This record gives sequence, C-alpha cells and structure tokens, in this order.
Amino acid sequence: MNKKSGTSTDAVDKLVKGIKRKTRKQYSAEEKIRIVLAGLRGEESIAALCRREGISESLYYTWSKEFLEAGKQRISGNTARQATSPEVKELRSESSALKDVVADLTLAVNGGDKTGHLAAQNQASGGAPSAMARALPK
Repeated sequence: MNKKSGTSTDAVDKLVKGIKRKTRKQYSAEEKIRIVLAGLRGEESIAALCRREGISESLYYTWSKEFLEAGKQRISGNTARQATSPEVKELRSESSALKDVVADLTLAVNGGDKTGHLAAQNQASGGAPSAMARALPK
C-alpha cells in the first residue's frame, strides 16, 4: 500500500512541477528594467520589492548585474553596430553606385584618358569636346 501511495505522490509532484514550469511568468525587458530601477532607488528593501513582484532575490540580483553591465558597455562605447543590417547594406550599395558614376564622369571629362592628356590635346588642337564635357558647367 505504501508503494502505491508513494508512486501516486511522485506522479502528482511531477504534474505540479510541469504546470508550474509551463505557467512561469516571462518578464519583458521593460518590466525587468522597471523592477531593477525600483530596487536601485532604495525606497523599499530588495526583499520587499521581490515579494511584491513575485520574484526571488537571486533573480533580481541577476537582472541588476546584467542591467549594470549593459550600461557600462554602452557608456564605454563597446556597442558595435551590426554591419549586416539592411540600412548599412543599402548605404554600401549606394556608395558603390556613386563611385561608378564619378569614375564614368571623370573618364568622360578627360576624354577617356586617365591622366587627362587626351582631353588637353583635343582642346589644344581645336578638337570638339565630348557631349559630356559640353554638358558640365565650367
């Protein structure tokens, strides 16, 4: 008889633990910050704050440590911007396109010669400037 009651008690305990695990409250970042800031203000003890919020003191101190470390990294400037963000990719492609346009215009103004000697020779010999050169303001 004892064995049977012990087995059913174990099953009940497992069921209760499973329910508690599934119904555990998930705190958002804003809620964590609010709780940590309330503790840092010192208007009430950490124990009273944790009882009111329904969290353990060790969880509060873990959040507090993470909060202060993140603030320290932010102040010291150790937060690197992600180079894979869409905004950065778009800016890089736009920069590349603009560099191509500048290179094309430079070649057109110089008459196809990278040093500009051909354009100077054309103008000295009375040659007509290219259409691109005529379109550029002087």
